[in-house]
Amino acid sequence: MTSERIDRLLEGVAPAMALRAGLELDLFTLLGRGPARAEDLGRALEVDPARLSRLLYALASIGLLEVTAGEFRNGAEAAAYLDATKPEFRGGDHALLRELWGADLLTADSLRQNRPAALHDFADTETAEDFSRRLAPGGIAFGRVLAQALDLSGIRSVIDIGGGAGTILVGLRERWPHLATTLMELPSVARAAPAILAEYGAPEVIVEEGDILQAPARGRHDVAILKAVIQVLPPDQARRALHNAARSLNPGGEILVAGWGVVNDDRLGPPEGVFLNLTFLNLYRAGESYTEAQYREWMTEAGFQGIIRSQLPNGCTLFRGRVIQSDEGVA
Repeated sequence: MTSERIDRLLEGVAPAMALRAGLELDLFTLLGRGPARAEDLGRALEVDPARLSRLLYALASIGLLEVTAGEFRNGAEAAAYLDATKPEFRGGDHALLRELWGADLLTADSLRQNRPAALHDFADTETAEDFSRRLAPGGIAFGRVLAQALDLSGIRSVIDIGGGAGTILVGLRERWPHLATTLMELPSVARAAPAILAEYGAPEVIVEEGDILQAPARGRHDVAILKAVIQVLPPDQARRALHNAARSLNPGGEILVAGWGVVNDDRLGPPEGVFLNLTFLNLYRAGESYTEAQYREWMTEAGFQGIIRSQLPNGCTLFRGRVIQSDEGVA
């Protein structure tokens, strides 16, 4: 027996931190303009080139950058997915990662104290706005992935329920500009959404204050998106959210329940769901990475049929189902 597994796990932390630092500095986007030396990059970023070179060589050592005679350029994967100007940009959540990874360091504290050590309080307007801003770039990236994966040519209206600033809808409309889009959010979040949407050039998104746990949306829509919503709720509220989402859809309308917080029925995979479950422990009083069987049960109870589970190109789990007839009696 050796400690190879333990060593491999520990060795994986530092490269991930280097990647996040590169994203925070916009290094990959800057190198997307062309190769550069540490001195040039340092001037552009207003940082000490000698110190920056440590990060550059670290990123080159893990294959994200290439270096020849002191000149750095993006590797193929970084060029495709870490340059913010590229449509398949995967680095938009780097600001969020600081918070999530910081929370992960508190898992033992959360267990000892029997409460979330890094609690998210969405009732506080300032906290909700700050968190929504950090989610905004990742929302656009997810909307682009969803837009590529789905044929929305025959869809008229889409509602994003619990979608933070609503930037998923911005990403959707880049490919499907005909869509009428609505964001339904809690008042504390909804108040911040118009300003954030305007910054992303999307003032046409309708922002509706509401609580999906209390009532459906004001109107009916063809598609409802719930991304990373069910996973932050206890089971009884998850059921209620899905029932009210069904009542927010036209007959034949489709729900898209998405998130990385889904685990297989044996709870041993996929890894992103299993370990996000620990992150939830530090952030929320309730909610967890629920199993596929639980999602199917709750969606069926809400009246959805033809439920299928798939994985989007970015690795996110997606459940789809159609409501044949909205149940006005469900609460």
